[in-house]
Amino acid sequence: MGEPETNDEFPTLRCLAPDGTPVGDTDVGLSEEDLRGLLRWMILARRLDHECMALQRQGELTVYPPFEGQEAAQVGSAAALAPQDMVFPSFRELAAAIVRGVDAVTYLQYHRGTWHGGPYDPLETGFAPICVPVATQLVHAVGWALGAKLDGRPACALAYFGDGAASEGDFHEAANLAAVFRVPAVLFCQNNGWAISVPSRLQFAAPIAARAAGYGMPGVRVDGNDVLAVYRTTREALERARAGGGPTLIEALTYRLGPHTTADDPSRYRDEAEVERWRALDPIERYRRFLLASGVADEDDVAAFEAEAETWVGRVRAELVALGTPPPSEVFDHVFADPPASLARQRAEALGDA
Repeated sequence: MGEPETNDEFPTLRCLAPDGTPVGDTDVGLSEEDLRGLLRWMILARRLDHECMALQRQGELTVYPPFEGQEAAQVGSAAALAPQDMVFPSFRELAAAIVRGVDAVTYLQYHRGTWHGGPYDPLETGFAPICVPVATQLVHAVGWALGAKLDGRPACALAYFGDGAASEGDFHEAANLAAVFRVPAVLFCQNNGWAISVPSRLQFAAPIAARAAGYGMPGVRVDGNDVLAVYRTTREALERARAGGGPTLIEALTYRLGPHTTADDPSRYRDEAEVERWRALDPIERYRRFLLASGVADEDDVAAFEAEAETWVGRVRAELVALGTPPPSEVFDHVFADPPASLARQRAEALGDA
């Protein structure tokens, strides 16, 4: 595996080399405060990810899908969105969720098993419910984008999915529909190298982004560990969509450093040396070096972000473990606006009101 691949036929867009030195134009149109903000979000996200792993091992979460190594792909893309846009996530987009303003405790109620999809308001946050079925969120995103186009709203849908989801029929159906109707959508693939235990080399022979040509839309491959490149690529795709140019397929090359979920043992199928090669390409360290060298941030800024992350995550943990058991009535509360008599009888029996 090693460093993200690139070739002349389908180049991988990049602003920063793995050591943080510029290899292209690093002016992505952000203020210095916003540039520091990208690092802050990545530090917050990683610290929360580590805490969630610990919470699951301690029995406070049922199962959890870690995203360590994918912070730049999620933070860079989510930061490019406008307030009116809508995100359609899979189940690994916690970093993107917090950038969009989703409350972490509310989000994690899904992984605690107290609320399916998380009880946050998708319309308020612009972040649809967590989606576990592989690739179905792509179809949802394209349908929403078509609706936004028909309503004449300057809003875009961004759908996150993994390389494994690109092998599902829903991916092809969504891509075709998006291109035919030129909907304002961005299909954002986080190619993290593995579809659970199946490596990319056994999933596809050509870049995922190259498939876009077959549908009549642009396809872009970007270094998913380069937050600046991800931000610029996503912003340009969103701007094109808002201008009526239709959808874009983005393939962000990144890596899942941890297991597929806390129920997975990656040592059974993955060489640890491969993991260590990718750990050396850490997206946070890459961007930190760039900000320090450019004078946009200093070590005091980094220390402040890390201290904030510790305090914030401690509060998230305390609020999460203090959550009570949801009332049994919730099983019946969100089924029918006007419950039929049969459901009313079941509710009475279950709650002891019979």
